[in-house]
Amino acid sequence: MIQKLFKHYDYSLIVVALLLTGFGVVMVYSASVAVSLNANHPANYFFIKQLFWVFIAIIALLCGMILPYKMYKALVKPIIFITLFLLVLVLLVGTVANHAQSWFDIGPFSVQPAEIAKLSVIIYLASVFSNKQNQISDFKSSVLPPLIMISLVFLLIAIQPDLGSAMIIAGISGTMILCSGIRVKHILMLLGLACVALSIIFFTSLSDVQSGRFAGAYHPFDPKISQSTGLQLINSYIAIASGGFTGKGLGESIEKTGYLPEPQTDFIMSITAEELGLIGVLFVIICLAYLVTKSIYIGIRCQDVFGSLLAIGIGSFMAIQTFINLGVVTGLLPITGVTLPFISYGGSSLVMMMFSVGIVVNLSGFVKIKEQVNEEETAKWRTKTSIKY
Repeated sequence: MIQKLFKHYDYSLIVVALLLTGFGVVMVYSASVAVSLNANHPANYFFIKQLFWVFIAIIALLCGMILPYKMYKALVKPIIFITLFLLVLVLLVGTVANHAQSWFDIGPFSVQPAEIAKLSVIIYLASVFSNKQNQISDFKSSVLPPLIMISLVFLLIAIQPDLGSAMIIAGISGTMILCSGIRVKHILMLLGLACVALSIIFFTSLSDVQSGRFAGAYHPFDPKISQSTGLQLINSYIAIASGGFTGKGLGESIEKTGYLPEPQTDFIMSITAEELGLIGVLFVIICLAYLVTKSIYIGIRCQDVFGSLLAIGIGSFMAIQTFINLGVVTGLLPITGVTLPFISYGGSSLVMMMFSVGIVVNLSGFVKIKEQVNEEETAKWRTKTSIKY
């Protein structure tokens, strides 16, 4: 069966994911040299650490490809329990960085439970909604229980505080609920509740740091904040504008030499635009768009509800995270700390993204085999019918 699956895998997903990952490693090295030297590290400090995570991510990709996707449905309870446990534990003993207690330090490396939670939520919602298809029009029995669980995950991440990851969780959940088949009036009711919840968070729960990020995003040139919270976005604009169509050349960025903080993480697309221009930016966006659309397309073709929601959830995961990162870089959204999939420096995000791609690849094999079986059965039926008449 495994050999048959390997024959029918959609290998284009693997090729594009590896292209993006390789491109990301090069850009991490280019963007982080000055940062490494300023911190008294070797010039290749972040590059070597990212290579380690690439190795782990490739193993995760292979695991996702080999393990049958239906296995996650059977393991959904321990998956969501472990996720909740890690989210609580990080609030108790996690490491604080950039005003958020979101990481576990394991030797020289850091692990972010919120990245694990994103995929766990996708698996959980796909499992619940596939089991509740016969009751999907009943809000109390089919939608309310998973909504409570997701709200708990959202709150545990939001109080770290990591509003960027929390909003990704909310976006993924909203997409999957929308695709689950619930009634339109329930969708409208949930949209209303989401608006109320976001208003409460915005007006009552934002810290001074988070409020400053909103001001920096939408009024970066205000004299009062242009040298504080607006400085990062202003330098991002300069990097993007100075890159032009072809860029200054790989390694030739000026903004990464101390003007743009953390250029290897959130704002790596700004450095890409400066060094490789519009060509480099379009390469990344087109590759990411291919992974997103291909995942959703496989989900639409899948005749199994769990598999369909799983692929659509993973596609929305990549799309929403990409949108938020690019929104931050261009000033559409406040700084959130969300990485650009496959490109930014960061191990947890890369490993979970590659594992997610592996799951979609595995699902593509099952979808293709099922379609071939249906075609063969249809051909046999047509043959028998023609002989009879």
